[in-house]
Amino acid sequence: MAQIPVLVASAFILRLLWRLVRNYFMNSPLDVIPGPPSGSIIGGNMFQLLEHNSWEFHDYLIHTYGPVAKIQSFFGAKWLHVYDPKALHSIYLRDQDSYYRGEQSESGVRLTLGPGLLGTSGALHKKQRKMLNPVFSGAHMRNLTPLFYDVAGKLRVAIETRVKEGPRDLDILGWMGRTALELVGQGGLGYSFDPLTAESRDEFTEAVKAFIPAFADYPWIRVITPYLSYFGPAWFRRFLLNLVPIKGIQRLKHIVDTMQKRSEEIYQAKKTAIEKGDTDLLNAVGEGKDVMSVLLRENMRASAEDRLPDKEVLAQMGTFILAGVDTTSNALSRVLHLLSQNQDVQDKLRVELHAAQEQYGRDIPYDELGALPYLDAVCRETLRLWAPVNLSNRQAKADTVLPLSQPLRCTDGTVLTEIPIPKGTMFFLNLRACNTWKGLWGEDAQEWKPERWLKPLPKAVEDAHIPGIYANLVTFISGGHSCIGFKFSQLEMKVVLSTLVSNFKFELSGKPIIWNFAGIAYPTTSHESSRPEMTLKVSLASR
Repeated sequence: MAQIPVLVASAFILRLLWRLVRNYFMNSPLDVIPGPPSGSIIGGNMFQLLEHNSWEFHDYLIHTYGPVAKIQSFFGAKWLHVYDPKALHSIYLRDQDSYYRGEQSESGVRLTLGPGLLGTSGALHKKQRKMLNPVFSGAHMRNLTPLFYDVAGKLRVAIETRVKEGPRDLDILGWMGRTALELVGQGGLGYSFDPLTAESRDEFTEAVKAFIPAFADYPWIRVITPYLSYFGPAWFRRFLLNLVPIKGIQRLKHIVDTMQKRSEEIYQAKKTAIEKGDTDLLNAVGEGKDVMSVLLRENMRASAEDRLPDKEVLAQMGTFILAGVDTTSNALSRVLHLLSQNQDVQDKLRVELHAAQEQYGRDIPYDELGALPYLDAVCRETLRLWAPVNLSNRQAKADTVLPLSQPLRCTDGTVLTEIPIPKGTMFFLNLRACNTWKGLWGEDAQEWKPERWLKPLPKAVEDAHIPGIYANLVTFISGGHSCIGFKFSQLEMKVVLSTLVSNFKFELSGKPIIWNFAGIAYPTTSHESSRPEMTLKVSLASR
């Protein structure tokens, strides 16, 4: 037993030494790809790319080096920064079996959320996806619409209570976070986290909100996660983690533990209810129509070879919560921020919503809500220009070739129309850069203009075959790893926006709003703060 730590440490050091030799001293086909100089010997360009205020560096990288560039990762590793649509189409669709999310990404997800959709690849991922696809169908979303309106109605009452005497500054991000968690809780898990009737400091809610900012504070974590398995079994890794004298790391551990504990409690209660019979679920939150109830029932009916083990079903819960709460709450906050800056757009949207409510009632039905052209345009334009997730990781499973939509001039003077990709090559795929590329979208590509969706899109966009399952955008990507919950997300956004904008007017409060670049972009009141917050002035809207 005494020799185990020594063997583990030796294996870790040997692997690290091999990577250093390979990265710093061995030639690579990527050496001739142009890119920015390294920001530091150890971190390369990673801190420039991943710090809270890295928007300017991303713009510099995009505008200076174009759709494909070489960047330096930790310890000399050569990565590719890509937003060329033909290359993205190859990675996400045509040659998708040659790529996966990468050792670093999947290891990190498995350590924090378990072996769910975001932490698996290959046959296991396909098996999980096969089980989950029917749960996120349009027909199932239609069934969830009344439940979503019920949650949005509670939000309306809560805000109305606070502004009925006159305009008031409110932390809109806080309210959007609580609402998104309740929507995912009731619609995704059949569980109520927050009745939205009083100020809430629920530990689980706070943990979910803090998860992404906590990770963003320590970008080097993603470098070490692939090596953690070398440190022995889970109990031993946990013992070592408890000894780490970094306050932020211990806070991150507490956040993960809090999310895991509550998820296990909900899962066990839900499983017990289903085993006792559907009668219990009919009297529960969501009446058994929530995603988790449907998934558990289908999993129990599945054949032995298709059935998912408990740990994988439980991991989907953490995935639903993390992927569904922060992305939706921050996207909603971004829309309301943009509407506050563009009162004419807000007024036009309110007119459309009032007209629909006069025809269909306060809760606009599923199909009619989805067909509202200006609401749809506002959502599409926000998810084009300011999608919550800006970057996606991929890693090459084998030696392959990456096709390009336009020639690339290399540092040695050669011109490439395709790039030889060595096995193990990592990619930063810049979703926002593709969504805002002037070569596709025109000179106003980086301006927020919902009206662009009320007319035909530029021919260049149609011809680019952008690998996306939504609106010619790469926001939700495509292929076997596309966002399975995008219809769920769209319904959340439209129900909440239709409820809020029809009843309230949103304006800037005077408090700073700084959007931080992170795994999921989020607002704070300063560049120095990592506390998610966004204050707007809210008042009752006139009809």
